Amino acid sequence: MTQETFRDTVFSLKNEMYRFAKRFVMSSDEAEDVVQDLMIRFWQKKEELAQFGHLKSYALKAVRNECLNRLKHHEVKTGFADMQLHRSELYSMEVNNLKEYIIGFINELPEKQKTVIHLKDVEEYEVSEIAGMLEMEENAVRVNLMRARQKVKEQISQLMNYEQRQISR
Repeated sequence: MTQETFRDTVFSLKNEMYRFAKRFVMSSDEAEDVVQDLMIRFWQKKEELAQFGHLKSYALKAVRNECLNRLKHHEVKTGFADMQLHRSELYSMEVNNLKEYIIGFINELPEKQKTVIHLKDVEEYEVSEIAGMLEMEENAVRVNLMRARQKVKEQISQLMNYEQRQISR
Protein backbone atom coordinates (compact mmCIF):
# COMPACT_ATOMS: atom_id res chain seq x y z
CA MET A 1 0.00 0.00 0.00
CA THR A 2 1.49 3.31 -1.06
CA GLN A 3 1.38 6.48 0.96
CA GLU A 4 -1.19 7.94 -1.42
CA THR A 5 -3.42 4.84 -1.22
CA PHE A 6 -3.14 4.89 2.57
CA ARG A 7 -4.14 8.55 2.64
CA ASP A 8 -7.11 7.93 0.37
CA THR A 9 -8.39 4.83 2.17
CA VAL A 10 -7.36 4.77 5.83
CA PHE A 11 -6.52 8.39 6.58
CA SER A 12 -9.82 9.51 5.06
CA LEU A 13 -11.59 7.69 7.94
CA LYS A 14 -9.79 9.85 10.52
CA ASN A 15 -12.69 12.20 11.30
CA GLU A 16 -15.23 9.41 11.61
CA MET A 17 -12.86 7.47 13.85
CA TYR A 18 -12.42 10.57 16.03
CA ARG A 19 -16.17 11.09 16.45
CA PHE A 20 -16.64 7.43 17.29
CA ALA A 21 -13.81 7.48 19.82
CA LYS A 22 -15.14 10.62 21.46
CA ARG A 23 -18.41 8.82 22.24
CA PHE A 24 -16.46 6.31 24.30
CA VAL A 25 -13.83 8.38 26.05
CA MET A 26 -15.77 11.67 26.30
CA SER A 27 -12.56 13.66 25.94
CA SER A 28 -11.35 15.39 22.79
CA ASP A 29 -7.70 14.92 23.69
CA GLU A 30 -8.10 11.25 24.50
CA ALA A 31 -10.11 10.66 21.31
CA GLU A 32 -7.35 12.36 19.28
CA ASP A 33 -4.75 10.17 20.99
CA VAL A 34 -6.75 7.05 20.17
CA VAL A 35 -7.00 7.96 16.49
CA GLN A 36 -3.36 8.99 16.28
CA ASP A 37 -2.17 5.76 17.89
CA LEU A 38 -4.35 3.70 15.57
CA MET A 39 -3.17 5.59 12.50
CA ILE A 40 0.42 4.79 13.47
CA ARG A 41 -0.45 1.11 13.95
CA PHE A 42 -2.35 1.05 10.66
CA TRP A 43 0.61 2.61 8.85
CA GLN A 44 2.98 0.06 10.39
CA LYS A 45 0.71 -2.74 9.15
CA LYS A 46 -0.35 -1.07 5.91
CA GLU A 47 0.39 -4.16 3.82
CA GLU A 48 -1.96 -6.28 5.94
CA LEU A 49 -4.74 -3.68 5.71
CA ALA A 50 -5.07 -4.29 1.99
CA GLN A 51 -6.48 -7.73 2.81
CA PHE A 52 -9.52 -6.32 4.61
CA GLY A 53 -12.55 -5.84 2.42
CA HIS A 54 -14.41 -3.60 4.84
CA LEU A 55 -11.70 -1.27 6.04
CA LYS A 56 -14.18 1.15 7.61
CA SER A 57 -15.72 -1.50 9.88
CA TYR A 58 -12.24 -2.78 10.77
CA ALA A 59 -11.09 0.74 11.67
CA LEU A 60 -14.17 1.47 13.79
CA LYS A 61 -13.82 -1.86 15.58
CA ALA A 62 -10.19 -1.01 16.29
CA VAL A 63 -11.30 2.37 17.69
CA ARG A 64 -13.86 0.67 19.91
CA ASN A 65 -11.36 -1.86 21.23
CA GLU A 66 -8.70 0.78 21.84
CA CYS A 67 -11.17 3.01 23.71
CA LEU A 68 -12.36 0.13 25.86
CA ASN A 69 -8.78 -0.85 26.63
CA ARG A 70 -7.97 2.71 27.64
CA LEU A 71 -11.04 2.95 29.84
CA LYS A 72 -10.16 -0.33 31.53
CA HIS A 73 -6.57 0.78 31.92
CA HIS A 74 -7.74 4.02 33.51
CA GLU A 75 -9.91 2.07 35.96
CA VAL A 76 -6.99 -0.20 36.83
CA LYS A 77 -4.62 2.76 37.26
CA THR A 78 -7.14 4.51 39.49
CA GLY A 79 -7.63 1.34 41.52
CA PHE A 80 -3.88 0.87 41.85
CA ALA A 81 -3.36 4.50 42.92
CA ASP A 82 -6.09 4.12 45.53
CA MET A 83 -4.46 0.93 46.75
CA GLN A 84 -1.11 2.67 47.13
CA LEU A 85 -2.69 5.48 49.13
CA HIS A 86 -4.35 2.99 51.44
CA ARG A 87 -1.54 0.47 51.59
CA SER A 88 -1.76 0.35 55.35
CA GLU A 89 -5.33 -0.91 54.96
CA LEU A 90 -4.16 -3.86 52.88
CA TYR A 91 -4.11 -6.20 55.85
CA SER A 92 -7.63 -5.35 57.00
CA MET A 93 -9.01 -6.68 53.73
CA GLU A 94 -12.35 -8.42 53.61
CA VAL A 95 -13.07 -11.25 51.19
CA ASN A 96 -15.36 -8.96 49.13
CA ASN A 97 -12.42 -6.68 48.35
CA LEU A 98 -10.30 -9.44 46.85
CA LYS A 99 -10.96 -8.27 43.28
CA GLU A 100 -9.30 -4.90 43.96
CA TYR A 101 -6.21 -6.58 45.36
CA ILE A 102 -5.96 -8.98 42.44
CA ILE A 103 -5.97 -6.00 40.08
CA GLY A 104 -3.19 -4.45 42.16
CA PHE A 105 -1.18 -7.68 42.07
CA ILE A 106 -1.58 -7.85 38.30
CA ASN A 107 -0.37 -4.26 37.97
CA GLU A 108 2.82 -5.18 39.81
CA LEU A 109 3.70 -7.88 37.27
CA PRO A 110 6.35 -7.35 34.59
CA GLU A 111 4.90 -5.69 31.48
CA LYS A 112 4.73 -8.83 29.27
CA GLN A 113 3.05 -10.89 31.98
CA LYS A 114 0.63 -8.09 32.77
CA THR A 115 -0.30 -7.71 29.10
CA VAL A 116 -0.71 -11.45 28.54
CA ILE A 117 -2.86 -12.03 31.64
CA HIS A 118 -5.00 -9.02 30.74
CA LEU A 119 -5.56 -10.16 27.16
CA LYS A 120 -6.29 -13.76 28.17
CA ASP A 121 -8.28 -13.40 31.40
CA VAL A 122 -9.94 -10.01 30.96
CA GLU A 123 -10.27 -9.60 27.19
CA GLU A 124 -10.70 -13.37 26.73
CA TYR A 125 -8.50 -13.67 23.64
CA GLU A 126 -7.17 -17.06 22.60
CA VAL A 127 -3.46 -17.82 23.03
CA SER A 128 -2.97 -17.82 19.25
CA GLU A 129 -4.58 -14.37 18.96
CA ILE A 130 -2.42 -13.00 21.78
CA ALA A 131 0.69 -14.44 20.14
CA GLY A 132 -0.22 -12.63 16.93
CA MET A 133 -0.95 -9.34 18.67
CA LEU A 134 2.24 -9.34 20.72
CA GLU A 135 4.38 -10.94 18.01
CA MET A 136 5.40 -13.76 20.36
CA GLU A 137 5.48 -17.54 20.07
CA GLU A 138 2.41 -19.29 21.47
CA ASN A 139 4.61 -21.15 23.94
CA ALA A 140 6.06 -17.85 25.17
CA VAL A 141 2.53 -16.56 25.69
CA ARG A 142 1.62 -19.70 27.67
CA VAL A 143 4.77 -19.43 29.79
CA ASN A 144 4.16 -15.74 30.55
CA LEU A 145 0.53 -16.48 31.39
CA MET A 146 1.48 -19.35 33.69
CA ARG A 147 4.12 -17.25 35.48
CA ALA A 148 1.75 -14.30 35.87
CA ARG A 149 -1.01 -16.48 37.31
CA GLN A 150 1.48 -18.19 39.62
CA LYS A 151 2.75 -14.85 40.97
CA VAL A 152 -0.78 -13.57 41.55
CA LYS A 153 -1.71 -16.86 43.24
CA GLU A 154 1.33 -16.62 45.54
CA GLN A 155 0.48 -13.05 46.51
CA ILE A 156 -3.12 -14.01 47.26
CA SER A 157 -1.91 -16.94 49.36
CA GLN A 158 0.44 -14.67 51.31
CA LEU A 159 -2.35 -12.20 51.89
CA MET A 160 -4.75 -14.89 53.04
CA ASN A 161 -2.12 -16.44 55.33
CA TYR A 162 -1.53 -13.06 56.92
CA GLU A 163 -5.28 -12.57 57.36
CA GLN A 164 -5.59 -15.99 59.01
CA ARG A 165 -2.76 -15.18 61.44
CA GLN A 166 -4.42 -11.87 62.33
CA ILE A 167 -7.81 -13.51 62.90
CA SER A 168 -6.37 -16.28 65.11
CA ARG A 169 -4.66 -13.81 67.48
